[in-house]
Parts: sequence; structure tokens; C-alpha cells
Amino acid sequence: MTQTPTHQPAARAAEATARFTVPAKHPMVTVLGSGDALLRVIEKAFPATDIHVRGNEISATGDEAEVQLVQRLFDEMMLVLRTGQPLTEDAVERSIAMLRGSEDGGGTSPAQVLTQNILSNRGKTIRPKTLNQKRYVDAIDQHTIVFGIGPAGTGKTYLAMAKAVQALQSKQVNRIILTRPAVEAGERLGFLPGTLYEKIDPYLRPLYDALHDMLDPDSIPRLLSAGTIEVAPLAYMRGRTLNDAFIILDEAQNTNPEQMKMFLTRLGFESKIVITGDVTQVDLPGGTKSGLRQVQEILDGVDDVHFSRLTSQDVVRHKLVGRIVDAYERFDDRNGK
Repeated sequence: MTQTPTHQPAARAAEATARFTVPAKHPMVTVLGSGDALLRVIEKAFPATDIHVRGNEISATGDEAEVQLVQRLFDEMMLVLRTGQPLTEDAVERSIAMLRGSEDGGGTSPAQVLTQNILSNRGKTIRPKTLNQKRYVDAIDQHTIVFGIGPAGTGKTYLAMAKAVQALQSKQVNRIILTRPAVEAGERLGFLPGTLYEKIDPYLRPLYDALHDMLDPDSIPRLLSAGTIEVAPLAYMRGRTLNDAFIILDEAQNTNPEQMKMFLTRLGFESKIVITGDVTQVDLPGGTKSGLRQVQEILDGVDDVHFSRLTSQDVVRHKLVGRIVDAYERFDDRNGK
């Protein structure tokens, strides 16, 4: 006689409950958000976990691992609030991503990332928003030459400029030099200074715009005219030795190998160089090799040179920008680019 096999029900994951009490000095709206906006972000990220709020006590019930993550999240949120910094939906989402291990923390907590201030100006504070951004900022402190490589919107140029202004204000350097290869304007034309800004300004405008976020706008013309801040196309770096300066080369994917070598060898004493670029957005004429792509092979392993790589997870513009970057990467992979 054939016996019908009996099916044992699958063992359920161990359930657990965690309770978290918000100290009375922190109003619940700072933890849950206006209209419970932050709480909704958390509930969406942990759909299988029951999260309840009663008074100033928050409880979470569900899978033990998920409940532990929720507990850690609220601990991190409280650490941020203790610094006086408000929580945003974006900050909570990034904290969850870091806690879930989508970024290998290496012992760095979300609160450490989100409360590291670089620069404050007119009530606005510039700080890293992701773990990779924090690593990038720390690398700028620790190395003489740093490459920030990643897609648009990852803050690679903006954070480098904030570090440059910080270094100038703390008198670590005497001047800031901001440069870009002006591919469309024609690097070889050798513009005279009188016509330079008329023709080159559209390519340097993003650097000016960032400066206006970081400094009193009234001081910028004075700093530019004194040479304390210089904004110029890459061709103007040739033949110079740049001492006691914080030098940023932006859009470096549009340098050819000769330009990259020329720029790197401008380094003088007591100076720091940050080179930023996106190797997926090269505007060079067909057949011209990108100096940024090549330099990664040449300088790999060289002491005091650091490569920081940012990804779509580090995009700090509209959330859709990160999804657009990922979609283009998938398209390029399918088409062998």
C-alpha cells in the first residue's frame, strides 16, 4: 500500500519584538516626520514588520533580523537628532540602505556619515550623504592626489569644491584653482585673456555656481580678481608649477592622455589635487583616448594617489537620476559598450 507523503509546514522565521523609547526632549514629530512622513518611509522599507507607535514608545514585531535592523535604524536616527540636525526622508532612506549592507560600512555608521560637516554658509551645511561620499571626503584629507570617478549627481565636484573652500578658510592653502578641459570651445585655440570669459564661460559656469553656494557672493569677484580663486580652462595650466594650492580638475574624462599627464605634473609643494569625472560621458572626438580612463591603469598602486569610485547609489539629485544612470548602464552592457 502506498502511503501519501505528509508535508511538514515550513519552519517560520523566528519572530521578535523590539521596543524603543524616544527621550522626552525629542518631540515625536522630529522622529516620525511631519504627517508621519519618516514613519511611512520606514514602513515601506520593512513591509513585513509591524511597527506601532504609542506615545513616545515605538515597537517593531516581525522577523528577528528585520526587527534588529529597525532597532538599529532608530538608534542611528537618535544619534543624528542629538547633533541638532533634522532628519529628512532622504536621510532615513540612505540610513536604511547603509544598514542593509548595500554599502559595506566597514564599521562606519549612518550617523557618522550624515553628521560629518564640511562647510557651512548662510545657514546651509554641506556634508556627505552616502558612505562612498564620506570615504571620498576622507580620502581628500588623507592623500595628495584623489580621483573622484562616478556618474552625474554623485557630488564628486561639489564635495571637492567644499573641501577646497574649507582648506582656504583654514589657511591650509593660499589659493584655489578650478579648471576644466573646454573640449567644445577648442583647447588649442589659445584665447586671449580679453575674450576668454566670453567664450569659455558656459563651460566654467557650473564651477561658479557651486562657489556661490559656498561663499558670500559679494566676496567672489574680489577673490577672483586677487587670484585667490582662479577659474580657467585646462590649457591655461600648461607650463606652471602650482604651489600651496587646492587644485580641482573637473570633467576629466574629456582630457586626452597628454593633457592628463601635463596637469598631474603641475603639482607643487604644499598643494592638493582632486580630479573628477565620469568615464561614461566622454565628449572627445572619435578615436581619442580618455586620459581619465588611462590614468587608472598608470597610477594604480602609486603611493599617496587614491581612486574614489562612486555609483548610482551615491546620486544625491532627484531619485530618478539614479534610476536613469542604472538604465543607461544596463543598455550599454547589452550593447557591448
